[in-house]
Order: sequence, then C-alpha cells, then structure tokens
Amino acid sequence: MSIDCIIGLAEWERMVKQTVILDLKLGVDIRKVASTDQVSEGDFNTKKLSKRLRAFVENSQFQLIETLAEKVAALILEEFPVTFVELRLSKPGAIRGSDNVGVVIFRGDDI
Repeated sequence: MSIDCIIGLAEWERMVKQTVILDLKLGVDIRKVASTDQVSEGDFNTKKLSKRLRAFVENSQFQLIETLAEKVAALILEEFPVTFVELRLSKPGAIRGSDNVGVVIFRGDDI
C-alpha cells in the first residue's frame, strides 16, 4: 500500500508529502469468513484495515519511519482481530543512490 504523508527530519521534508510503502503480513483466523464466504461485523476486514491505515498515515507527521512503523503496528494490534503483525515500511528515494530505505518489524503474540 502506497500512502503520501509528512515524514522526515529535514526542514524541506516537513513541508511536502512523501510516499511511504507498507507491506503487511498479519496473523488472522480466516476460517469463519472462508467457510461462509462473507465478512460480518467483528470479522477481519481488509477494506476497513486499508481505510484506517490510509487515514492514520496520511494525517501523521512523524520524523522517523521507525516511529511510523511502530505506531502502525500498534494501531493494527489494538483495533483489528489479528495476533501478529509483520510490517515492512519503506520510503523510496530517502537516501541518494538508493531505490528504497526501510524497516521491518514483527509485533504480536505469535512472534
């Protein structure tokens, strides 16, 4: 998922939105929704997750991608029925000469 937000330490980075990329692996019990082929209230819902993450990240103004990664993982664990989060968060073009710079974190019970 690509999302534009204010992120970075430099003064110019505080004035312009930059793209961050979130790749997620989540521990989710999908047996119920898979067997019924329907998503009910209280079930894990990727559309709700996507909307919530987009709203959170777009409105964030962290300096470090590390901080954003921790906050995103905490939000997912607190608000969605998941047991663990593996989050790869990257910022394309953050360092001259590199395509991408990022972090990978693992949070939750099954980690």
